Amino acid sequence: MKHPRRVVLDSNALISGLSLPGSIPALALRRVVSACQLLVSAAVMGELAEVLAHAKFDRYISIEDRQEFLRMVGRIGEMVPITFTVRACRDPKDDKFLELALNGSADLIISRDKDLLALSPFRHIPILTPAAFLKEEWPIEASGDRQSPIANRKSQMLCTTTTSTPRWKN
Repeated sequence: MKHPRRVVLDSNALISGLSLPGSIPALALRRVVSACQLLVSAAVMGELAEVLAHAKFDRYISIEDRQEFLRMVGRIGEMVPITFTVRACRDPKDDKFLELALNGSADLIISRDKDLLALSPFRHIPILTPAAFLKEEWPIEASGDRQSPIANRKSQMLCTTTTSTPRWKN
């Protein structure tokens, strides 16, 4: 059995994917959800929840839609326990993404953060911008298959909500 690529998206890429529909980060998020295995950790989910709770998003996305997005990321992502820590990034707040990638045996990290991008490849794990990820020709799944029925359902779950029509639904 072939396994989908294991991918870490940093918080900025996830939030940009939510708040900027049709943007490069949104397209990268959809590609990851539809064809890869998104990896998450308690630290990443905590940061995502904290940032999405900021009032600055109120005029763009309802709190209900932000909470639903957080729940969906939690359901779709594979929760990876962090058993060993990393201290490698210029910005210590970004070490959580490197820890997630190593502990979760990630194939790739997607980020627009210059401190993370400067480390690419990190212990043989490429770190790409969302735009570079979308241009890459590497196979999404180890088998070379582009999409599975399960992956299609995951993508639909992430891009649909029951409360209203958010800006991130296309």
